[in-house]
Amino acid sequence: MTGEETFASYFLSEVDWTKKLNIVYFLKKKTGIYYDNSVVFKTAILKLFLDYLHQEYQEEKEIDDNLVLSARLLCDCKKVLNSRNHEEIKSYAGKGAELLSLLGFDKRFCRICEGVNRYTIKENREPESDLLEIVDHFGGMLLDRPERIAMDVDEALILLVNRNFKGKYNRYLDKFVEFVNYAETLEIAKEVE
Repeated sequence: MTGEETFASYFLSEVDWTKKLNIVYFLKKKTGIYYDNSVVFKTAILKLFLDYLHQEYQEEKEIDDNLVLSARLLCDCKKVLNSRNHEEIKSYAGKGAELLSLLGFDKRFCRICEGVNRYTIKENREPESDLLEIVDHFGGMLLDRPERIAMDVDEALILLVNRNFKGKYNRYLDKFVEFVNYAETLEIAKEVE
C-alpha cells in the first residue's frame, strides 16, 4: 500500500474474491477481527446467489459483486464467537461498521455492513444489506452451533421464510428461495446421472 492508500481502497481494488479471503485472513492475524470458516461459507453462498441473479435476472446487473462480497467478508469483523450476551449480539454490526470506517471505508459501505442484521438499521436499508442478511440467516442455519446441529437445506429454507423473515421485507427473499430450489434441483440431477 502507498502512503495515500487506505486499507479500504486496497481491499476494494482487489476483485478476485479468493484473494480477498487471504487478505481478511491476514487482517485477522494482525487485528484479531472475527473471521472463520462460517464467513467463508456464507461468502461462497453469496457468490453463488449473485451468479444466479445475474444469470436469471438481468436487471440485477446493477449489483456490484465486488462491493457486496467485500462487505460479506468484513461485516462480522466485530462478532463475538458463540456469544450468549444479547447486547453483544445486538451491537457487533454497529461496532464493526465503526472499525471499517477507521480502515477507510465510506459511509455507505459501513451502512451496508451494519445492515447484516436489523438491530440498528431497520428501515431504508441498502439493497446489499438485504443480500448480506439473507445469506447470514440461511448460512448460519446450515452450520453446526454449540446449541444445535446444522439443519438440512429444506428445514433451513422453511424457517428462513416462515420464522426469520416473517413480517419483514427483504427484497431478495423470493429470488433466494428460487435460487435454493434451483440449486437443489441441480444437485438431485447430478445424483441421478
